[in-house]
Amino acid sequence: MKVKHSAAIEPVQAVEQAMRRWQSVAGVGMLWLAGTAAAQVPYVAIEARVDPQELAQVGLSPAQLEALNRLLREADARTPAVPVAAAPMAAAGGPAPGAMFPGLDDGPIKAKVTGQVDGWAPGTVFTLDNGQQWQVLKGEITLKASRSNPDIVVVPGIAGRWFLQVDEDLPKARVFRIR
Repeated sequence: MKVKHSAAIEPVQAVEQAMRRWQSVAGVGMLWLAGTAAAQVPYVAIEARVDPQELAQVGLSPAQLEALNRLLREADARTPAVPVAAAPMAAAGGPAPGAMFPGLDDGPIKAKVTGQVDGWAPGTVFTLDNGQQWQVLKGEITLKASRSNPDIVVVPGIAGRWFLQVDEDLPKARVFRIR
């Protein structure tokens, strides 16, 4: 049995092929535009970068501020543009590049909770002696004995998750930082 194709299918396929070609061209064009835009970032004056009160504390005169802006603008013009796709490289003996996945490379935070800890449930907020505040997202426990200003460890997990540990023999609470 011979199947006849509709004549209407061929023009639809031609239109779909043309659309795919235009999408590819548009994608390449957008990448090119993004690269040239990033390479041509205009200089931003100090007055626009810094809080006016902080700038006043430095005590630069208008002439000094103008000279500083001119020097920085010229230095920016002399510095070659960094390619958009370039990955940060660690210099020999220099600092390592930033983490690709924030939180994954962070180490544990050791501190003391300020106040009494009787347990926790979702919504409980722990204020630490270092000024940080962590709120319980998951986990619930009532301690047998209340603890005053206990040492805790907030340990990082996968995908930006954090866990608060009061005692290594107790389950951890899943927390997120609110301050």
